[in-house]
Amino acid sequence: MAVTIRDVAQAAGVHVSTVSRTFSAPHMVNADTRERVLAAATQLGYRPNQAARALTTGRTHNLGLIVADIANPFFPPLIKAAQAYARERGYHVFVADTDEDPQEEQELIQTLAKQVDGVVLVSPRLTNHSIERLGMELPFVVVNRRVKGLSAVLMDVGSGAVQAVRHLTSLGHRRLALLGGPRGSWTSEQMRKAATAEAAAAGAELTVIGPNSPTERGGTDAAPEVLGCRATGVIAYNDLVAIGLIEGLAARGVEVPAGMSVVGVDDTVAGRLNRPKLTTVAMPTAAAGRTAVDLLLQAVDARGNGAAAQTTLETSLVVRESTAAVRPGENPPAGAPEIAGAPAG
Repeated sequence: MAVTIRDVAQAAGVHVSTVSRTFSAPHMVNADTRERVLAAATQLGYRPNQAARALTTGRTHNLGLIVADIANPFFPPLIKAAQAYARERGYHVFVADTDEDPQEEQELIQTLAKQVDGVVLVSPRLTNHSIERLGMELPFVVVNRRVKGLSAVLMDVGSGAVQAVRHLTSLGHRRLALLGGPRGSWTSEQMRKAATAEAAAAGAELTVIGPNSPTERGGTDAAPEVLGCRATGVIAYNDLVAIGLIEGLAARGVEVPAGMSVVGVDDTVAGRLNRPKLTTVAMPTAAAGRTAVDLLLQAVDARGNGAAAQTTLETSLVVRESTAAVRPGENPPAGAPEIAGAPAG
């Protein structure tokens, strides 16, 4: 005969309702009791009926996690941490990739709406207005975007950009470039504001180049503009853009860091394996994944009655091989025109 919830309760020495809460809301059950119930369930071979639970509780115990580009090495550590934390809380995660397309993002949200209890949006490309409207129908947590009325997990990219500018200016660089990300990116805008202010305070010139595709190709394509503005130090939107820029510069006879210093953002495996190893701003991706799921489950429990929460996570500069001191009296990199040609914007 099939093992029932009553069998588990009897074996664990608890009430049936405690077994039910262990599987539907594990955070509401004492850790020792929860472990005893789970051990009894495993020993008896009990598996909760997910469909029945959904009908009883009104919840699917599924969450959606939508990212801009799953091929970007920034996202997998966040996804893995979010899934692990959700599993501890008795939830499963459906992961979807928008390929940087806001229309695809909206369609995915609408598709998932009836299958999940809430959605984590990571680096969304939709407008704030669209996200606010969709958030009226389903609990949301947004990562790396501020949206009115929604909980958010922010990585302090502004501080990271400041650290990057200070690092480059401490090495003697006075002509800097910032390679921005895709149009409408919250992260890119925060970097631009912070880097512009810090460069001005340090007496350095900063040329903003973009928008750019947040890929290696985006960095490679930007190489001529970087050379055109005669920068000696560059901060890229992410590690992929930085790696692409290094490739584009090498193809034009400019070596990093001898002829140009380059700083990435994210601290991905790709940057650590690149040659030269990439100086970069480390982003707390795993912490962001766990925090986002935690805030989303709070929103699900509140059922629209809780206040939006915002958590900001610190970033830190990791110095490796792609930055070096500017050479005394250094001329513009080889191949650069005499007049800067890339306006800020």
